[in-house]
Amino acid sequence: MSTTTGDGAQTESQTQAESQTQAIAREAAHLAHNYHPLPVVIASGEGAWVTDIGGRRYLDCLAAYSAVNFGHSNPVLLEAARAQLDRITLTSRAFHNDRLGPFAEDLARLAHKELVLPMNTGAEAVESAVKVARAWGYRVKGVGAGRANIVVMAGNFHGRTTTIVGFSDDPQARDDFGPYTPGFRTVPYGDVEALAAAIDEDSVAVLVEPVQGEAGIILPPPGYLAGVRELCDRRRVLFVADEIQSGLGRTGSTFACDLAGVTPDLYLLGKALGGGIVPVSAVVGDAAVLGVLRPGEHGSTFGGNPLGAAIGSAVVAMLATGEPQARAAALGVLLRERLEGLVGHGVEAVRCVGLWAGIDIDPALGTGRRICELLMERGVLAKDTHGSTIRLAPPLVVEEADLAWALDQLEAVLASA
Repeated sequence: MSTTTGDGAQTESQTQAESQTQAIAREAAHLAHNYHPLPVVIASGEGAWVTDIGGRRYLDCLAAYSAVNFGHSNPVLLEAARAQLDRITLTSRAFHNDRLGPFAEDLARLAHKELVLPMNTGAEAVESAVKVARAWGYRVKGVGAGRANIVVMAGNFHGRTTTIVGFSDDPQARDDFGPYTPGFRTVPYGDVEALAAAIDEDSVAVLVEPVQGEAGIILPPPGYLAGVRELCDRRRVLFVADEIQSGLGRTGSTFACDLAGVTPDLYLLGKALGGGIVPVSAVVGDAAVLGVLRPGEHGSTFGGNPLGAAIGSAVVAMLATGEPQARAAALGVLLRERLEGLVGHGVEAVRCVGLWAGIDIDPALGTGRRICELLMERGVLAKDTHGSTIRLAPPLVVEEADLAWALDQLEAVLASA
């Protein structure tokens, strides 16, 4: 790196640091303060690596909460986007477009379902599923008008809309945003008996993350998801799986539910479905459930747009090969083994599934935020959650040597913290 000397001269590194500081200050001056990002300003990315405005590279171990499962600037996905940009990007659902039908067909086939309800964000998919489940309850199950209830799990994270935060038990997401939408019951995650006790004749759905992501990569107890499936069948209740973070390869399988050998009535998908390029989400299910919607009852101006559908089709084509899933499973072995070796050495517990890990840091070493700051100084970007827990979720395209290097940096941080 070149430097200059003399009175009033600055080194290149000082100039870059000031530029980054200025960029962060501009955001702070003009953006609502609903995020607390790490102090790095990213300008470009390729594969599992990103580069800040000063030219420093970092290994991305968050992948935009799994939205970038297939890597930054993925050439296949960029080509799909560029080709569609030259044709048409938005028609609204007032008209048909030539990309939506193929996308819906491909996605339904991937999920072994019949119908797709396209939306944009994960929260929209959850909100859509709530409406579908209630309509199914009234029109198919025969629940009395206005009586439908949905059972949710403690520790859940399904988004931050007003309805969704009403059944969150995270004070940061919930407090001061009431009054809250009624019709939800909360039970402990992983407890089939508590779930059974909460279901009554007016219950229309059980909404569950197969793996609780925001809570810290909380894994289901053995047999739990199979128990949910059996209970929903027996009590005639819809099993709705929020796979917005866990789906589409992250866990080493197409869906996290695959690992338990279960199929929900509705999949909720998002994040990686848009390839890290545009927001694309979907509710996927069979006609017996999704078929309850009638024209005019639900919609989205951008949902199912040709650009998103073109990218989504390319994502599904990648997953249809099974290669991303296999890569996540294989690299997940390295991730788990290395992290388990850190237990007792600054780490209290780890939870891993595929290329996804929750790491509980010894609070004596510092908060999860502080550990992430120290990792950033060493060129690794990760994210904390719930105090002393950090999450690792690199793009599925990460090289094995790069993943090992990132784990070396974590080990060094813990040793020096």
